[in-house]
Amino acid sequence: MAQATAEKTTGSVDAPPKNVSSFNRNGIAGISKGLMAVLDRVRKVARSDSSVLITGESGTGKELIARAIHKNSARKDGPMVVINCGAIPSELLESELFGHERGAFTGAHRARTGRFEIADKGTIFLDEIGDMSPDLQVKLLRALQERRFERVGGSQTISVDIRVISATNKNLTAAIENNEFREDLYYRLNVIPIDILPLRERPEDIIPLVDHFQSGFARRNTEYMPKIFPDSVKQVLATYEWPGNIRELENLVERLSVLVEEDTVSIADLPGCMTDAKTETTRVCVAGVFQKNIGFNEAVESYQKSLITHALNKTGWVKARAAEMLKMNRTTLVEKIKKMDIEPEDEMPVF
Repeated sequence: MAQATAEKTTGSVDAPPKNVSSFNRNGIAGISKGLMAVLDRVRKVARSDSSVLITGESGTGKELIARAIHKNSARKDGPMVVINCGAIPSELLESELFGHERGAFTGAHRARTGRFEIADKGTIFLDEIGDMSPDLQVKLLRALQERRFERVGGSQTISVDIRVISATNKNLTAAIENNEFREDLYYRLNVIPIDILPLRERPEDIIPLVDHFQSGFARRNTEYMPKIFPDSVKQVLATYEWPGNIRELENLVERLSVLVEEDTVSIADLPGCMTDAKTETTRVCVAGVFQKNIGFNEAVESYQKSLITHALNKTGWVKARAAEMLKMNRTTLVEKIKKMDIEPEDEMPVF
């Protein structure tokens, strides 16, 4: 057991944001500089009732951030109501959000309280808000502006005191251009933006997350002994693309906890997609471009910016060293930094 402890990242998983001793991380694990910065932002946001829009790929932990905002707010003793707007058919979503009266539609045999009413004095989290139909977006906008609404089939206006947090894995700016999402609703939701970078862009959080998941398994099963992850395995995990992000990592750790009978995890225990990194990396990166619905030029510029920002952070923003690392002329690097408006906080990984 002592050996297993030595392999872990000690004392880093539960560290609070700088100068914040009472901050509730609500199960968020990680040690990256960017994570500490965004948790400090969450702390600041939690003190207000401003609407928050959390963006990021699936599996990056958007709901955890939403729950952290709620748990650190003055509304923490009130309800935290979660609704996945993409998992409910559009014809039923309005009733789920605002409730309905008896006889409002076929099958409405009794009145039902909606999620907005249930969330009164608390927080409502609208997950996958980008999947909401345009017609319902209009009704949601009114409810957000006035904090009032009517149940489906009802005439009585209901007032609520709620904090609204929403999330999406879609590019809402592109959706607005395609007339798929209302611009006025976007600005109503996006008062405080929080963008969650994928796990592949913050590999320093991988092992703290592994430790966090193993601790959870140990709490649920007192006979479970945490596995040792040697440096060779950590290196594979750090270079893998993680298309499923944190959710994929959690599934992997659970799988290894069940199938690996030895104390130490070996490279042979990892899935083939991780050990055959070159082919898989190319496939995932290219797929990500199409998933985000961006064009060729934007994808190339985004990749260049990520490479330059990564090199600058690796070298402590010493441009000569970063240029050497990128195998490019320092003058060219400086020109690109200015053109792309790259600043030190650009590579703040957000969890």
